[in-house]
Amino acid sequence: MQDTIHLVCPHCATVNRLPAARLTQSPSCGKCKKPLFTGQPLELDAAAFAAQVERSDIPVVVDFWAPWCGPCRMMAPAFAQAARQLEPRYRLAKLNTEEQPALASRFGIRSIPTLVMFRKGQELGRQAGAMDAGSLVRWITSRR
Repeated sequence: MQDTIHLVCPHCATVNRLPAARLTQSPSCGKCKKPLFTGQPLELDAAAFAAQVERSDIPVVVDFWAPWCGPCRMMAPAFAQAARQLEPRYRLAKLNTEEQPALASRFGIRSIPTLVMFRKGQELGRQAGAMDAGSLVRWITSRR
């Protein structure tokens, strides 16, 4: 891991520079002073997606989902559990494809739920279909 990493605040979208050694010390945003990690998946809109995926140095796993999707709703608690387990090494986020159809189209999302892992804006992997928390953690940690 590099000496300094960039983390995007989930509250104010400010990019924070942080010594890598402080990543596990519950860092706070330099601007808004709120925690950089919440233990919950982030809800993304187009602007937050761009900031988190393109400007953060840690891998960001995005769950492309929709409220009407049964498997998406079934996987939501497992995704939240995985977020608690994997932070601060990974950021987990959710993108509602009904509210952000252009982003879903841009990334070729044809079925939901679909997970896509990004690092510094580059796609590292994708997986379609619902998974339990253990499978999520294994899939995510095997992609880094």
